Amino acid sequence: YNTHKYIIISLIMKNYKLKLAIDSYKDFPQKGIVFRDVLPILRNPDIFSELINEMSSSDVLRNSDAIIAIDARGFIFGSAIAFHLSKPLVLARKPGKLPGEIISKSYSLEYGANSLSIQEKSLSDYQTFFIIDDLLATGGTVNCVADIIHSKGKIITGLSVVIELKDLNAKANFNFPVESQIIY
Repeated sequence: YNTHKYIIISLIMKNYKLKLAIDSYKDFPQKGIVFRDVLPILRNPDIFSELINEMSSSDVLRNSDAIIAIDARGFIFGSAIAFHLSKPLVLARKPGKLPGEIISKSYSLEYGANSLSIQEKSLSDYQTFFIIDDLLATGGTVNCVADIIHSKGKIITGLSVVIELKDLNAKANFNFPVESQIIY
């Protein structure tokens, strides 16, 4: 019983420290949006290290062939996790950022539209991919990446994010597991 109690208290404290490290900005980038900023986590190496260890512990992630990180903050967490697990890293970039043959797809955001691109040759050696991003809101970017991957006959095994905005219920749109470190 005491072991379980200690584990629960440790998890609560870890979550509390992580949540304290996130800044919130009302009405950014437009009125009505509360922007959850994960960048302060990077100023605290202990919290960042704990977060990467936690995100890297997923069995689904460990069993995937490669990681896909979404532009731009997803790169931070995805590259640290890929390094930690010695996994290949594929980048989903915004328009005009990748050379060579690319696959692109447009998507809608909660406050606009954009597109993502992936280099075709970065997908060829792998069959299963695990997506990493900083925040899950409406799921537009994740669905965009999933559509690109599925269009090549490949599989998305899961998604890991630092923050999930629960009220937007993006999880309901995915046919793969979602792991969130913090839920608002």
